[in-house]
Amino acid sequence: MKPRRDPFTLPVLVLFLLLVLSVSFVGAAETRDTKGLPSDDPAIVHLLNRIGYGPRPGDIPEVLKLGIDEFIDKQLSPDTIPDAGLEKRLEGFKTLKMTTAELIEAFPPPAPKNRTENARPRGRRPGHEIILDLSKAKLLRAVYSERRLQEVMTDFWFNHFNVFAAKGILPWVVTSYERDVIRPRALGNFRDLLGTVAESPAMLFYLDNWMSAGAPPPAGTGDPGRQALRSRHPRWFRELPPSRQETSPAKRRGINENYARELLELHTLGVDGGYTQEDVRQAGLAFTGWTIAEPRRHPRAVFNGRMHDGSQKTILGRTIPPVGGAKEGDWILDLLARHPKTAEHVSRKLAVHFVSDDPPPALVARLSRTFRETDGDIRAVLRTLLHSAEFWAPEARRAKMKTPFFLVASALRATGAESDGGLPLLRVLKEMGQPSYLCQPPTGYKSTAEAWGGSNAIVQRTNFAVALAENRFPGTRLNTGFIAGAKTDDSALSAALMGVPLTEESVRTVAAAAQQHGIGPGEPNRLSGLILGSPEFQRR
Repeated sequence: MKPRRDPFTLPVLVLFLLLVLSVSFVGAAETRDTKGLPSDDPAIVHLLNRIGYGPRPGDIPEVLKLGIDEFIDKQLSPDTIPDAGLEKRLEGFKTLKMTTAELIEAFPPPAPKNRTENARPRGRRPGHEIILDLSKAKLLRAVYSERRLQEVMTDFWFNHFNVFAAKGILPWVVTSYERDVIRPRALGNFRDLLGTVAESPAMLFYLDNWMSAGAPPPAGTGDPGRQALRSRHPRWFRELPPSRQETSPAKRRGINENYARELLELHTLGVDGGYTQEDVRQAGLAFTGWTIAEPRRHPRAVFNGRMHDGSQKTILGRTIPPVGGAKEGDWILDLLARHPKTAEHVSRKLAVHFVSDDPPPALVARLSRTFRETDGDIRAVLRTLLHSAEFWAPEARRAKMKTPFFLVASALRATGAESDGGLPLLRVLKEMGQPSYLCQPPTGYKSTAEAWGGSNAIVQRTNFAVALAENRFPGTRLNTGFIAGAKTDDSALSAALMGVPLTEESVRTVAAAAQQHGIGPGEPNRLSGLILGSPEFQRR
C-alpha cells in the first residue's frame, strides 16, 4: 500500500510556492522608455493583470517589442486587433449569433401553466443551453482573446448594468444584451451605453419597468409620445402599434420604481449622489410606457403612450420640459449622463477596478474631469487612468484580489492551457460564488477583496489550483511542453506564472520546508499547482 500523501495542506502549498517564486528572473528584457511609462518585466506583468486577465507565456517580450504605450493604444482600439484564434474557438457556439426570436424558436420557453418543478428536468432551468453557451464563451474570451481590454470592459459594464439571466425571459434576451448592447459600446460613449441599456428588453424586464404604467394623458391631448418616437433609435425602441398590444394598460396599472432607483443609485449618480426618494418617484413616472412588445415571441423595446404618466415632473430640482412622453426618459438620461456626480461615481468605480479597492482621490478627480471634458468618452477616461502615476505606483501592484472568474481565467492563461471552457470549470466558478450571468442583485459582483476572502474561499481556490495542475478538469489540459520546462528551469516557470521575485529570507524559509516535505524540482505539475494556489497568485 502506497503511503498517503497530502499535497493540498495549506502551509505546504504556501511555503513551496514561495520557494519557486523566489527565483530571480533570468535574462530580463532590456528596459526601454516609452513616453515615461515603466517597461521592466514586473511593470508589464502589472499591466497585463489589469488590462486583461493576466500574462500568458511569451507575453512580456511581445509587449516589449511593441512598446507599452503602443500596446495600450491598440487595446483601446480593439477593432484594430485581429482575433481569428478566438473566433475559431467560438464557431461551435451557434446560439451566440442567433437573434432573440431565433433563440425562442429553437429553445421554446415553457408555457406559464407548466412552470413547475415537475415540468422540466430537475436542476435545469428553461433556456439553460443559452446561458451555458454564453458562460463557456465568456471564459474562452477571457483566456484567448487578443482584445484583452475589451473583454475586461465588457465584463465591467455588464456588471455595472447587471441583469439576472435566470429571471423570466432573460435567458433568451441576455445574449443580445451582451453582444449588441454592452460589447460594442464597452469603450465608447457613456451616454450612448446608458441609453441603449435603458432601452434593452433585458433591462426593461429585469427591473420590471416594462410593466410600469401611470395615469393616462389628459383627454384630447392624444399620445404624447407618438411624434417624439420618430427621432428615436429605430432599431432599439419602436412604437407599439395599438393592434399589437398584448396586455391592456388597465391590467398593468401601477408605477414600478425599480429601474428609476437603480438608474440613480447604481448606473449614474451613485448612492451618495444627492438624489431623494421623490427624485426616484419622478424618474419612475417619466419612464412609464417604456415597455416590451411580444415578450414571449419576439421581445423588443417599444414605447406605449397609453401607459405613460401624463403629469408634469421635476427631478434633481429641474422641471422636465414638454418634450413628449417618450422623450421624458431621454431627457433624464441626458441630465444624469452629464451630471458631475455621475462622472465621479463611474470614475471611482473604474479606479477601484483597475487600481485599488481604495483609490487615491486625486486620481478619481482627474478621471472625473476627463469624463466631463469629453462628454463621457470611456476610452479617454481609460487612457487617463492607464497613463497615470497612481496606476503604475509600486503600491498598486498586487493590490487587487482576483475574483473567482479572474483567478480561473488567469490560471488557464498562465499555464498555456488548452480548454473548452466547459462545465467542470463553470462548476468551480459556481462553487466559488461567481457563476457567470447569475448574479441576482442589480449591484452585480463586487471587485473588492472583502467579497472574496475568508478561509473557505482560500481552500476552494487552492483545491482548484491543484486540480488544474493535475489535469483533473475534463476538457482542459495544461501545456505539457511548457510545464516540463520546470524540470530544468524553475525560474522560467515561476516568472511566467507570477512575475515577482521573493525576498532571500522567504527563500531560505520555504527551501527548508520544501526539503522537509520531500517536494523536489522534478514535479513540475505539482509545482505549478502550488504556485497557482499561492496567496501571491490570488492577487493582481
